[in-house]
Amino acid sequence: MRSFHFPGRSPVHGRRAMCATSHPTASLTAIETLRAGGNAVDAAIAAAAVLAVVECPMTGIGGDCFAILMKPGQKMPIALSAAGRAPAASTAKWYAGKGITRIETTGPHAVTVPGAIDGWVRLLEDHGSMPLERLLAPAIALAEGGFVVAPRVAADWAHGARKFTTAGARRNLLKDGKVPKAGEVMRFPALAKTLQRIARDGRDGFYRGEVASDMVAELNALGGLHTLEDFAAQTSSYVSPIALGYRGVDLHELPPSNQGIVALIMLKMLARLGPASSGPQSVEHYHLLLEVARLAFAVRDTFVADPDMADVPVEHMLDDAVIGELAGRIDRRQRRPDLGPIPRPAGSDTVCFSVVDEAGMAVSFINSLYGDFGTGLVTTKTGVNFHNRGEGFVLDPEHPNCIAPRKRPMHTLVPAMVLEDGKPLMAFGVMGAHFQPMGHIYVMTNMFDFGMDPQTALDAPRMFFDGDAILAEDGVPAPVIAGLEALGHRMQRRPMPWGGGQIVMIDRANGTLVGASDHRKDGLALGY
Repeated sequence: MRSFHFPGRSPVHGRRAMCATSHPTASLTAIETLRAGGNAVDAAIAAAAVLAVVECPMTGIGGDCFAILMKPGQKMPIALSAAGRAPAASTAKWYAGKGITRIETTGPHAVTVPGAIDGWVRLLEDHGSMPLERLLAPAIALAEGGFVVAPRVAADWAHGARKFTTAGARRNLLKDGKVPKAGEVMRFPALAKTLQRIARDGRDGFYRGEVASDMVAELNALGGLHTLEDFAAQTSSYVSPIALGYRGVDLHELPPSNQGIVALIMLKMLARLGPASSGPQSVEHYHLLLEVARLAFAVRDTFVADPDMADVPVEHMLDDAVIGELAGRIDRRQRRPDLGPIPRPAGSDTVCFSVVDEAGMAVSFINSLYGDFGTGLVTTKTGVNFHNRGEGFVLDPEHPNCIAPRKRPMHTLVPAMVLEDGKPLMAFGVMGAHFQPMGHIYVMTNMFDFGMDPQTALDAPRMFFDGDAILAEDGVPAPVIAGLEALGHRMQRRPMPWGGGQIVMIDRANGTLVGASDHRKDGLALGY
């Protein structure tokens, strides 16, 4: 339990239902949906739509979404991948012929067909209980009537405004030509009309007709290869989660092309190495996490791609011998400058939130534009802000993650579910692009190695690497920074904190629910 002498948050407890999101309005929307008779999927979709309006630097209908859900009596979680695909005309040969050597963040080639709306509709049809029109109504009202800009959202908005170079971005994302400040009211009339079309016509209101034509026209004008056929062909799919046992629980992640496998690789190495005896905020613990992460992300960058179009050796990546060889490279006394080669098989920013409803259905949901405001490209008429997921591709034709027609890029979005004795224990996620698997490891080790409650686990100080530097939050004590520098890490302070996170935990002993929402965002957990 935290000390009440100091600023902080307590976990939120409830008996019947619980949600945790990164914005108060989205949390309230989820609770109102549940109280009105909706289930956890209904609440998740309503919250996702609201966040696409009120937390627009991080998410939007021009992005992708992923979800893991588990129903009462179900033996395994259900995972949905709503990743967008590259245009059919996208080939490494085409880019080479144009002299393009990398996909730029703010260009049209970073835009894969947005998958979020198809994912919302697919989840609702298969597992929801309310009409789409009802679930989108709160978001439409906020976009049309106005919403108050929250403090963290305002900070992200100001930072992302560097991308507002097109007429559509300036028209739709600025207020009287300026970035809105915290406390000001902002409206998105163009986005409201687009959401109304989706509410009326379902996925066809986005992937066909006027909205699709507008999106394709704007992308083509910027040099994009997108067609109406690319948008009409977009589909989400159910995938089999991958899982790993750790300290008596099982962590379930989405498989490649997502990076959830990075968290499993890290956990498996940490299980071999054992927890730091000096505690969760010690030099030893951070050093172990950082060295394990460097190796796990190197594995990701070597192998993770769209499994429909590349051989992604999941079993090899989690093989005991491979993990043992990687863990054996960790030196507890110093940073290893050279990671060494990655073993190969023989022959070969973001929002997340969690909901648990009265029936016990648990949902971990994540929806994102990737970078802040994605590409920064916004359609003038329809107000769609495009993500930059195509930046996850490489242009080397020999790499498994090379761009190709209708291919999905390596994807950073990773919702997670923890099971105990075959039953859902915790739906959670930690946002933050490439940081997300590292965020999962902070949560898992804080809770299951060091006994923290969900809120304390989220609040603990974080650090992560950026190139050869380790960027630490201000909450990391100066002696820890000095200690890591002595081990060979190049340490810097990070101007903004790492990610954000949301947890809903099922306390079966008491028959209650526990919610936690990261202090790094504006949101909160709500339950009843």
